[in-house]
Amino acid sequence: MALAFSKMHGLGNDFVIVDCRARAWPLDAVGMRAMGDRRRGVGFDQLLTIEVASDPSCAFAYRIWNRDGTPAGQCGNGLRCVARWLQREGSLASGTARLQGPAGPVEVTLLESGEVRADMGEPRFQPADVPLRAAGVADAYPVALAATEPEAPARETQPMRLAVGAVSMGNPHAVLEVEDVATAPVTVLGPRLERSPDFPEGCNVGFAAVASRGRIGLRVWERGAGETPACGSGAAAAVAVLRRRGALDREVEVRLPGGSLRIDWPGPGHPLQMTGPASFVFEGRWPLPQQGGG
Repeated sequence: MALAFSKMHGLGNDFVIVDCRARAWPLDAVGMRAMGDRRRGVGFDQLLTIEVASDPSCAFAYRIWNRDGTPAGQCGNGLRCVARWLQREGSLASGTARLQGPAGPVEVTLLESGEVRADMGEPRFQPADVPLRAAGVADAYPVALAATEPEAPARETQPMRLAVGAVSMGNPHAVLEVEDVATAPVTVLGPRLERSPDFPEGCNVGFAAVASRGRIGLRVWERGAGETPACGSGAAAAVAVLRRRGALDREVEVRLPGGSLRIDWPGPGHPLQMTGPASFVFEGRWPLPQQGGG
């Protein structure tokens, strides 16, 4: 037996898309890690399944897993890929559709240009919504860095602390403002902030540099995946945090290593819109473990 899949990417943030509308999801966390291995498997940042929606207001549902087999609450680049997959398959036409995601319903608009605009919902800054262990909303929080090695958390008796912005875009984000994304210590601080004890569910970590009121540079360390060429929810989170600080205008170009996304957020009380591409790479079949025997 084999599992049919599509390989897609949004600005280099790559995904495996699997249609599970007529079958149960067959892989456990071990199987997903094997499929996500970039040397011995297919390789991906996240895996997304397309499923039958339980919400009657939604056309379809989708779920998200990181490469390490852990579930995720939102993925902006992956959402755009799901919408384009459904369009190519004939299940969605151009225009706006409503999909049921792990963090709730979302709207996507399939544009004639081939890009997809996604309604990412309103950014949530309350610490309990992130979640973040803090009292009250602030522009920046002093959070503890996890130990250098996850298996040795007691190595630092007084963990180093760093001031970061925090927001939920359906998944938790920490945003660290830097002067230059090219020299930002993404691979050093990213994993330590991801595992900060102040983020009980871990977090995605954005390193953002403001170039102007309408443009930022960004690199993102994704929870459960590491640094990726692009991160849609990370772009949304960075703009939300920096706009709340008064540093950005409503419409912002976010330049990531893999390319640019356009973010439009009028401000509190309004949803945030993200526009960008979604590209097909190839179709394939992944062998499934044999069941039973004897």
